[in-house]
Amino acid sequence: MRAVLKNKIIEVCDKKIASKGENVGVSFYAFFKNKNDDPELLMEAAEWWIKTHQLDHFEKAVKVKAMVVADE
Repeated sequence: MRAVLKNKIIEVCDKKIASKGENVGVSFYAFFKNKNDDPELLMEAAEWWIKTHQLDHFEKAVKVKAMVVADE
């Protein structure tokens, strides 16, 4: 996974956790704007989320962040 995507996932998870608590869930769409301005990065996130880790549509932000940090 590219560093730009890792950093974005960590940033979004941190913001969600800070505003809504540790039980907040996220999907990989949370890391992108409503318009698809970077389809390659979106597909990279989707592959990591769905194919590589077989995550559910929504997962706890703390879990996703921990997985990304562990991959570093």
